[in-house]
Amino acid sequence: MLLFLNFLKKKKSESKSNPISTAAPKPKRTNEQLASRKGELGEYKIDIQLDQLPKTYRHLSDLLIPNPKAKSGYSQIDHVVITPYAIFVIETKNYQGTIYGGKDRNTWLVNGKFKMMNPFVQNYGHIKALSSLIDEKYQDLFVSMVSFTKRSTFKVDPDYRKIASNELIVYDIELSEFIHRKESVLKIQHKEPLLNESDILAIYQAIVNANIPDLSVREEHKRALNKSVKKTSSSSTCEVCDKSVSDKVRTYCLANQAFKGKVYCYEHQKNVEK
Repeated sequence: MLLFLNFLKKKKSESKSNPISTAAPKPKRTNEQLASRKGELGEYKIDIQLDQLPKTYRHLSDLLIPNPKAKSGYSQIDHVVITPYAIFVIETKNYQGTIYGGKDRNTWLVNGKFKMMNPFVQNYGHIKALSSLIDEKYQDLFVSMVSFTKRSTFKVDPDYRKIASNELIVYDIELSEFIHRKESVLKIQHKEPLLNESDILAIYQAIVNANIPDLSVREEHKRALNKSVKKTSSSSTCEVCDKSVSDKVRTYCLANQAFKGKVYCYEHQKNVEK
C-alpha cells in the first residue's frame, strides 16, 4: 500500500513539473504581412523623429488632399514639416535592395530589376497639390525629401545627397538630421526667417482643412491606384512551378535580394529563403 501511495505522489509531482501546454500555436505571418509590418516600423521611426523637432515647427502625416491631375483625383502625402525656413514634403519608401536612379529618369530600379516611379517625380505632384492650397509667396519654400529604410543602398545621382539641393534622398534614421542641416544652410543664406509663427500656422491650417480623413474616400483612392498599377504591370509567374502570382508578390520578390531578380509563389519562396 505504501509503495502504491508513493507511486501516486510521484505521478502527481511529474504532472505539475511538466504541464501540458494548451496554447494554440501562433499563425505564421505571410510575406505581405511582414512587409506591411516593416513599413509600419519604418513610419514609427520617422514619427518619433518628427515629434522631437522644435516646437516652432509644425508637422502633419498621412494626408489625402484633392489633386485633379492625379489618376485617382487625390494625392496621398506621407509627411509635411513646416519650419521657419522651408516646407519639407517627405515621401517614404519601404524597399529592400539597391536603389538605382537619376534626375533625368522617370523610372528607377530596385536591384536592377524592379521598376519604380522616380520618387521625386511623384513628390513633385504632391508639392504641386500642396502649392494650390497656400499663398503664392510661399511656393518657393518647398524641399522635396525621399526617405528609404536602411535595408536599401543608394546608387543614385550624388546631388540628391548634397544638403544644398532642394531634392534630398535620406535614410529614415537620418531624416531629422537632414532637416536640421538644411535649416542651418538656409539660416546662413537668409538673415531672417522666411516664415513667422503666423505664416506657419496659416499654412498648417490650410493643409489640415484640405485633408480628407473619410475612410471610404481613402479606400477608393487605393482602389484607383491598384487598378492603374494592374493596367501597367505585366503578369508574372513563379520561376519554379509557373503558377501566376499577384502584383504584390511580384513586387516583394523583385525587391528581395535573396531572390536575385526572380519571382516565386508563396510556397517556393520558403525554399529559397531557407
